[in-house]
Amino acid sequence: MSEELEQELKQSTTSKDNEEETFPEGVPVLDSGKGPTPPPEDPELLIITGMSGAGRSLAGIALEDLGWYVVDNLPPRMLPALAGMMTPNGEGVHLLAAVVDVRSKQYFAELEGVLQELAQMGIAYRILFLEADSARLVRRFEANRRPHPLQGDGRIVDALMAERRLLEPLRRQADFILDTTNLSNPELSRRIHDILGKHRERPLHLNVMSFGFKYGLPLDADIVVDMRFLSNPYWVTELRHLNGRDKAVSDFVLALPGAKEFLDGWAELYAPVLNRYLAELKPYVTIAVGCTGGKHRSVASAEYLSNALREHGYLVKTLHRDLGKE
Repeated sequence: MSEELEQELKQSTTSKDNEEETFPEGVPVLDSGKGPTPPPEDPELLIITGMSGAGRSLAGIALEDLGWYVVDNLPPRMLPALAGMMTPNGEGVHLLAAVVDVRSKQYFAELEGVLQELAQMGIAYRILFLEADSARLVRRFEANRRPHPLQGDGRIVDALMAERRLLEPLRRQADFILDTTNLSNPELSRRIHDILGKHRERPLHLNVMSFGFKYGLPLDADIVVDMRFLSNPYWVTELRHLNGRDKAVSDFVLALPGAKEFLDGWAELYAPVLNRYLAELKPYVTIAVGCTGGKHRSVASAEYLSNALREHGYLVKTLHRDLGKE
């Protein structure tokens, strides 16, 4: 090998070894500093079944609130195709719940074979079985004035007995059995959350919204904060045409006696307890901050209160409902 060729090869190797160093200063190398890709989340398939009137549809609604994709009254033979939609993380379906029960009539008999097919396909699934005592189920059907799916022209008590016999093999396979006899609808939702939602806890989302009392209270307000005890910048000629997002107005409002003390005290009072809304299955909370017209005091106060709550670690979105109406 000639000395010229050997020198050229050495220079090429050195250039590749120092590629990051020779990259233009201030521009990161592609993928430089990129963190590890998070591991994919295993898709989950849940089959909701059980007695008619025991709350299967309500369980489906509770799961939707937890981010599950729920299909109600699915014929069993469609389960394998539906399970094929599931994907790990990202876009697509990775939490799938299917309500399968005797409403599918003759097709319900196919469920046992379909479950075996899912196992052969390597698709893991869990079964949630809901039940209640017959007396309570009869009262629920009478209250709703709907016939039992197996009742036909017979008695509802006989239909319930037939359904229990039909479902007994499935009940023995269930991963979770939930007796809803003495549960209200909110209590049922809470039990579903406890069983299937603990590892998927949603954060609390706070909406801090300014508004004007003369336009009415926001319909979705959970908490109302009244700032009309402060002097109104509207009567200051230099501030009248501005709003609470302008520094001049914000400085004026927050410098008023008691303004900052009230807002700081409010944040300190409520911050420790706001997360209790999650315990009541309410992940979105609207805090309405009002003044007369929704232009000056409420806007400046809503912005300040939002920042105070963010300092307490909350996710906060700030909205101004009536800004621009004057």
